[in-house]
Amino acid sequence: MQEKKKNTEEKVTNFKCPACKDGDILINQIIYDLPDKDKMLFLKFKCNRCDFENNDIIPLTTRMDAGIITLKITEENDLKSKIYRSPTGNLEISELDLKVEPGPSAEFYYTNVEGILLRFERAISIYLNNLEDGNPEKSEIKDTLKDLQKAMKGQLEFTLKIADLSGGSYIIPEDSSKYTFEKIENLK
Repeated sequence: MQEKKKNTEEKVTNFKCPACKDGDILINQIIYDLPDKDKMLFLKFKCNRCDFENNDIIPLTTRMDAGIITLKITEENDLKSKIYRSPTGNLEISELDLKVEPGPSAEFYYTNVEGILLRFERAISIYLNNLEDGNPEKSEIKDTLKDLQKAMKGQLEFTLKIADLSGGSYIIPEDSSKYTFEKIENLK
């Protein structure tokens, strides 16, 4: 992806480091203009005394409506569609029985459909490798990995769905005819 750095700013804050409680947090802010005209703010938090470091990505030009977003993946090119999942977004691929639910330390992430599938593949592989030999679950998990690998080659059709009740998640589809957004009203 060809992105263009717009401006960079670094500043020292009055925030104490959550790890060492002694150092000050330095914040490095970079705004990127992406090829699709989107703007993203990348934040890097780093302690000036210890090894604590954290990153965050925040969209600056995206839909912030609560809603359900779906993208039908029918060919390999659809895997290039961009995905931005906010910390409050539930991501699901029901055909593969895969789901990501937000937890207390959930973070924003920006990737594409292929990147989502790779995340699932890594997590499933780690889980599989930690199962005891002879565990009956192993066969089912191996089948899921085979289906996941087919999906990563565009050989298995599936629907990626993000339900975000707080808003902020979005998809930039390669083919907009395969994309839907359903706004959710009156959540209170």
